[in-house]
Amino acid sequence: MTQSPLSRRAFLSRSAALGCSAAASPLLTPMSFASAPGDNRLVVIILRGGMDGIGVVRPYGDPAYRALRGNHPMVSETGPVDLDGYFAIHPALRPLMPLWDAGQLGFVHAVSTPYRDKRSHFDGQDLLEAGTPDLGHAKARDGWLNRLMTTMPGITVRTAFAIGRDNMAILSGSAPVSNWSPDSDLLLTPQAMLLAEMVMAEDPRFAAALTEAFGLAGSDGDPVSSMANEGDMLADMQQDMLAAARGGTEKKIAEFAAQQLRGETRIASFSLNGWDTHNSQARGLHTALTRLSEVILELRSGLGPVWEKTAIVAMTEFGRTVKINGSQGTDHGTAGAMVLAGGAIRGGRVVADWPGLDESALYQRRDLMPTRDVRAHAAWLMRELLGSSVSDLEATVFPGLEMGSNPGLIL
Repeated sequence: MTQSPLSRRAFLSRSAALGCSAAASPLLTPMSFASAPGDNRLVVIILRGGMDGIGVVRPYGDPAYRALRGNHPMVSETGPVDLDGYFAIHPALRPLMPLWDAGQLGFVHAVSTPYRDKRSHFDGQDLLEAGTPDLGHAKARDGWLNRLMTTMPGITVRTAFAIGRDNMAILSGSAPVSNWSPDSDLLLTPQAMLLAEMVMAEDPRFAAALTEAFGLAGSDGDPVSSMANEGDMLADMQQDMLAAARGGTEKKIAEFAAQQLRGETRIASFSLNGWDTHNSQARGLHTALTRLSEVILELRSGLGPVWEKTAIVAMTEFGRTVKINGSQGTDHGTAGAMVLAGGAIRGGRVVADWPGLDESALYQRRDLMPTRDVRAHAAWLMRELLGSSVSDLEATVFPGLEMGSNPGLIL
């Protein structure tokens, strides 16, 4: 019996019938990888929603703080944790104090992007991830982490991962980047897997892509090959996506990032949501910070010895108002804070040119005044961690930026 050759298009069509979700399948997602020279690692976490820097790193030593934020305890055994006699961290970050004591946790305060006044999440995040001086440039540009990769020599495979369901514009651009989400899955019968390998074997590029796809699909611990029938396989994949939609994926994201960074990968980026605390901020901020703390500790555990070579930086699109509103929340503001962690970080300190909280010192008499561009701190971090040149950072990665003095964020 003569069989006609099976085209790749036909194979993909048949794979869908075998339980391969076209929306989630790594087979149907562009997969490009690169690795960079050097041995240090960078993790960038975007905190979407506008993190309240004053609520996270509390300037309780500022005489105006209590009047602005109420009479809650400044520092206590179960409340905020003192850092240096002037700043204290939110109690939800208490599990990170061993890192602070080891010099592997730090904060940068009173920083912002160049974004001002309109206070739109969408525009603020666009500007943060584009790394440009204004929105006109941001709409037309790629992401600053991707531009960083274009300046790095010796790119081969698997440099950077954009992780999670959110679109990571920070890694969009011409440099090759991998994408992975904990709800992306691929289930095929053993026969379908063998068929795929036979079809793709004719072209080394397709064969390599298929191998990567199988590897990524199985990297979350779920097998790619299944003996179940088509209906059961589709049901399993739908359950995975429903579980991801209900939340709780942060641990898987951190596990996967650590796994890749232990190998060839040097850059990983993902986002954490839940920072828009207009109402009942005490509850919402505690929940968001608990997740952030768990993610950092999961990275610490998963990276093992690579932790000593890693810098984690968490950034947000803007801060929040210094006064609590009528809904016991805070509204969109201007300056905020960065969170730094990792064995490569020179931690155990809050880096800040503190502007003060007197009304006359506030931006528009409502927000913490920015005293430095958040991009400058990110640029110096990459200069010290990855060896990027000042000229590349100021002209290509963050066009138009003047980096200023070195804050010494890296050991």
